[in-house]
Amino acid sequence: MAELTQPATVLSITDLTPHVRQLVVLPKIQRFLFQPGQWVSLQLPIGAKPPLNRAYSMAEPPSPAGQLTLVFDRVPDGIGSSYLYGLKPGDELLLSGPYGNFVLPRSLDRDLLFISRYTGLVPIRCMLKRLAASGVLPQSILIAVGPAENEWLYHDELLALAARHPSFRYMPVAVNGTDQDVVGDTVKLLRPLLTGRPKVTPLLSGVKGFVRPLRAYLTEIGYDRKEVKTETYN
Repeated sequence: MAELTQPATVLSITDLTPHVRQLVVLPKIQRFLFQPGQWVSLQLPIGAKPPLNRAYSMAEPPSPAGQLTLVFDRVPDGIGSSYLYGLKPGDELLLSGPYGNFVLPRSLDRDLLFISRYTGLVPIRCMLKRLAASGVLPQSILIAVGPAENEWLYHDELLALAARHPSFRYMPVAVNGTDQDVVGDTVKLLRPLLTGRPKVTPLLSGVKGFVRPLRAYLTEIGYDRKEVKTETYN
């Protein structure tokens, strides 16, 4: 059965960094029931053949009020992000969902290793908030790669989360280069975290040029592809 397409009202707009914006929207017909890590499809009234479909992960777990928190970066010459940057509170969007299988494992029998690049942090942040709300965070590490320190998303929040939960380690990284540069620096961080240690559950999120080489590295060191959860957004 197809997911319902419904209008949603923009409640608030917040600039998280110089190039990343957060929208809080409220679906008008029915609440979204979703798992942290899933995404919605926005149907934007633009492009050569409208609607233009764009996928965005939820940054917050389901709320009693039913609003959804979406995050996006401003892509140079991107017609989708340019349209979204022009929205104001009270405007409406068409959306459907939820979609996606990038969710937490049912059994937390291994430590969790989250690795994100830039706005790939969004679904992972949603997962972490759900885990933190349930009590003590399981043993987990987050490597969050951004193009610059002032582009680290939710940085103060994640520092505070690590301070409250000794089981959670937050490792922000600033790398502004090619996909190969970013992957290379990330692998350098991973080696001492994984070598000679029990297997973890890896959850990777970001552009394909980041996620796919990291998954390949993990399979090279002994992980089965099915053990590595991934989400890509390009």
